[in-house]
Amino acid sequence: MDPNLVIIRPVVTEASLEAVDNENKLTFFVHQRANKNTIKWAVETLYDVVVEKVNTLIMPDGKKKAFVRLAPEYSAAEVATQLGIF
Repeated sequence: MDPNLVIIRPVVTEASLEAVDNENKLTFFVHQRANKNTIKWAVETLYDVVVEKVNTLIMPDGKKKAFVRLAPEYSAAEVATQLGIF
């Protein structure tokens, strides 16, 4: 599967931007059928980082969010800057 099909787009909200600074986390809307391992692989492939943990949430409207915590040696703020959201 193409990693660009797994990761739909980043979530840009006040809470997600605070998570970038405080928790080293990035938040994405992901494909509905993507599991945590697929999401981890896609983020590591696309952004050349190491993912420590992935949490997912299915929204009431059916969209799926992934909260991706990066390993301490990688900066979520750098990745957010590359994505143009920070």
